[in-house]
Amino acid sequence: MKGYDPDVLGRHWVRAPADDPGTLAEIGRAAGADFAAAADRVWESDEYVYLPVVVNLRDGELVRRATVVFALGADLLVTLQPTAHFTPFDKALARMRRTPYLVESAHGVMYALLYALNEASERVIDYASDALEAMNDEIATAANGYTDNGREIGVGDMQDTIGRMNRAEEIVSRSQETQLMLARAARRLRADLPMDQVRLAGLLDILVADIDGVKEHASYEHDKVRYLQQSIMTSLDVKQNQIVKVFTIITAVFLPPTLIATFYGMNFTVMPELAWEHGFLTTTLLTLVAALIPLWYIRRKGWLR
Repeated sequence: MKGYDPDVLGRHWVRAPADDPGTLAEIGRAAGADFAAAADRVWESDEYVYLPVVVNLRDGELVRRATVVFALGADLLVTLQPTAHFTPFDKALARMRRTPYLVESAHGVMYALLYALNEASERVIDYASDALEAMNDEIATAANGYTDNGREIGVGDMQDTIGRMNRAEEIVSRSQETQLMLARAARRLRADLPMDQVRLAGLLDILVADIDGVKEHASYEHDKVRYLQQSIMTSLDVKQNQIVKVFTIITAVFLPPTLIATFYGMNFTVMPELAWEHGFLTTTLLTLVAALIPLWYIRRKGWLR
């Protein structure tokens, strides 16, 4: 088996910088690739099949998106990619060095590139999964409804957690979109593969299965984050309902005494109770009974639980 030869790779793979219009136009004229006509859609010309893939890339604690457009020809692959160093393709180059026969055809090169993008997407999903796992204690605390100090948890206490969960959901949702694009590109590559490349066909079948597996992982993480979001919101809703119930009970208990106080605050000319020897005590007891009756009724109905 021949070793890895960069010159052979250069005959089958051309990288076109997306942010350098002059170089892009020059490469387009030399290779016959028209990325402007293809835009961001799957498109087929006489010479190339254009397949766009939007990928998610982890950069420290940030996740950014980048677009790569594959122009696959019979014996040449042109990739429209970011001008800056595109780190996912380093792994593709390493794979081609380990498996030199991949550089002998445009289809083999594209297989290695798709393989690397799928690995990068999986790392992003793992990052989102780890972020969700790190929130487990906060989520459990929210579900309990109280902090370790016994203070009730409100919406404001969970804003940061909810915001991070929303960002995790966005990352996972975008990863699902990426996997759909990767699957489409891999299946198209498999369909266009020459019949004599049996070994590469087997690798592509495995790649398609791997892409589908990462997509299932993303779907699982998406379901998990939605469940956790729902759990937090349900716990906070229950807590808010309890607060409203307390205020409702307080209002019900103090409404009759307030009504009695309102009567005695009126400026009537004659109020016989004021002349009674025990008028104040009678009015006080009446007010207390008026407050206890709704409280007794509420406890009987079990609304305090």
